[in-house]
Amino acid sequence: MSSLGFSIGTCSPQSEQRKCRILVHNSLNKAEAINLRNKQKVSDPELTTLAETSSCEFSVSPSGLAFCDKVIGYGPEAVKGQLIKAHYVGKLENGKVFDSSYNRGKPLTFRVGVGEVIKGWDQGILGSDGIPPMLTGGKRTLKIPPELAYGDRGAGCKGGSCLIPPASVLLFDIEFIGKA
Repeated sequence: MSSLGFSIGTCSPQSEQRKCRILVHNSLNKAEAINLRNKQKVSDPELTTLAETSSCEFSVSPSGLAFCDKVIGYGPEAVKGQLIKAHYVGKLENGKVFDSSYNRGKPLTFRVGVGEVIKGWDQGILGSDGIPPMLTGGKRTLKIPPELAYGDRGAGCKGGSCLIPPASVLLFDIEFIGKA
């Protein structure tokens, strides 16, 4: 019997560990996969993939900020004013990527909660309005309404065209790396 309360079937001490993990992974739902990965603090690519690619259901706060945890972190949460590092991919609602720290090969470093980034990021990382704080190592998708992003002005506008059009809802996949 596994620690999750179900029989692992053909897994035994003599079984190859990798085969047992695959069998267990195939029996898990998204929440169990995320929790098992975080409890074990392992970098098992199959378990990470299962946790991250499973459908993501957004929870919406009263402010309109929505979040979905793809990986629950394992370390401390950020503190307002703290210098932190985060990787991210920013997309429009239609899926068009407008920015990515991964493409630059360097995470974003900023002071969280003091307005160095859009309000939706500060709230989505620190937690507020019914949203839990992110923990170091966590991966979360934020769906940010215009009021908590760039509003009616948009961003990256030149010659009548904007990288982020006015009144855009934005999607950010954020990986909270930790303190800078």
